Amino acid sequence: MKTWDVIIIGGGIIGLSLAIELRQRGATVLVVERGEPGREASHAAGGMLVDCAAETPAALQDLAIASARMYPEFVQGLQIESGMKVDLRDQGAIVFPPPEHAQERPGSKLESLLPASLAQLEPALADHERPAFFLKERSVDPRAITAAALETAKRRGVDISSGEEVDAVNLAPDRVCGVTTRKTLFLARKVVNCAGAWSGQIAPHNFPTRPVKGQMLCLIAPSRGVLTHVIRSPEVYLIPRSDGRILVGTTVEEAGFDKRTDVATIQRLHRAAIALVPELRNAKILEDWAGLRPGTPDALPILGQTSTPGYYVATGHFRDGILLAPITARVMAQVISGDRCDHDLTAFSPARFSTGSSRHH
Repeated sequence: MKTWDVIIIGGGIIGLSLAIELRQRGATVLVVERGEPGREASHAAGGMLVDCAAETPAALQDLAIASARMYPEFVQGLQIESGMKVDLRDQGAIVFPPPEHAQERPGSKLESLLPASLAQLEPALADHERPAFFLKERSVDPRAITAAALETAKRRGVDISSGEEVDAVNLAPDRVCGVTTRKTLFLARKVVNCAGAWSGQIAPHNFPTRPVKGQMLCLIAPSRGVLTHVIRSPEVYLIPRSDGRILVGTTVEEAGFDKRTDVATIQRLHRAAIALVPELRNAKILEDWAGLRPGTPDALPILGQTSTPGYYVATGHFRDGILLAPITARVMAQVISGDRCDHDLTAFSPARFSTGSSRHH
């Protein structure tokens, strides 16, 4: 029976990036995906590569900044290997802070932090007098980068099993020996749980991940170039793509595994987008959707080796899965290979949750 060096549970951007990195190190890899690779949180994400936002926990800053720096090379590698275009944009973001944070900073006005006037930067904005600041950050099309990662993984010889939900990680007798799905048994001496919001449902470890729903819609602008920059406001954010699409998002909802969109919510986001950029009232709605981000109790990812020999976890990236894919792949490949890790992962250790190995199959 065929065996692999490493089995990765979950075929989103985290699992695929890690598979590519492990193959580069010579490991044989199988990715087991419950549905279609890249069709869950990775497919639903906005793709803002925000590495220093107020909402990013302090413990995550170093990883976020390191990953953001890796992005151009990461994307270039995927484009070359897959032959596919990944829409990485570096025009930056214009951020409208909440009113309580929009006060004058000592010795400066928020407007002075813009490289030019708002009217020059984004003529289509409704309000050019609103306090704003500029951030040098990139955005990427998550669907394009996930598709490129999947193609790269296949070309590198990563095996992919789709439509197979992993029921349990198997132990024999004191370490991992593979995984069981409803259909079959796959053998490996190392297993990595990258199953996102579903990570906690796989025995023997009950990782405290939960789904956090986000609803979004996509507009086709009446003319290309309506927006150049990502726009972030307390009401809504707008992410332009190079092909003329504009993503509008998003919500943060505790709604279990419900991926249905709500008409009233989508309409509210649409109205907020038009209030920011009136020209978007002439835009067509291309689609709307909801995705399930993997949340954790302390809003930090779960990264590293579990208490079960041979069993590793890389999950709980919440809103930062796309951003953190390159650095997660690197540090987890180092951990799995037994190399010295570039970053201190103590804050992300699965040991910080006392759920332990509570169910054994």
